[in-house]
Amino acid sequence: MRFQTKKNHVIDLLFPIAVFFVFAVSALTVILLAANIYQSTTARSSENYTARTSLSYISEKIHQSDVEGGISIGTFDGRDSLILKQTYEGSLFCTYIYEDGGYLKELFVKDGTDASAQSGKNIIAVKSFSMESQKNGLFHFIVTDSQGETASVTVRERSSL
Repeated sequence: MRFQTKKNHVIDLLFPIAVFFVFAVSALTVILLAANIYQSTTARSSENYTARTSLSYISEKIHQSDVEGGISIGTFDGRDSLILKQTYEGSLFCTYIYEDGGYLKELFVKDGTDASAQSGKNIIAVKSFSMESQKNGLFHFIVTDSQGETASVTVRERSSL
């Protein structure tokens, strides 16, 4: 009686190695694609953050300061500025929101106090910030962030209703 021995062929070694390499290349491709998608998503999210956050900030400040005659657009130290007036303990204070040196800035001072635009607190980096007062208590704001993304919002003061 003869026992049949199995012959080893080259294909017996090459096939599992080939399957392993196909799996490894596929896994690496999926990882690289996922990393690329994640990077582009976070970059886009960051771009949206700056422009939209600055507009949300302005909208919220307007709603916080919404009293009759408390919101206006004017100039402060030669710059267009959103001017929010509030009365605290019998004294009138002004909050100026404006663009200076590549930043959206805010300055809170007592009305009539001399101050410079450099005194304001940096809020967020922006390339440009423009505003206009429209009819019936509407204010339109346009912000361009440092990456060149532009966003706008129109806000209505509730006290003018």
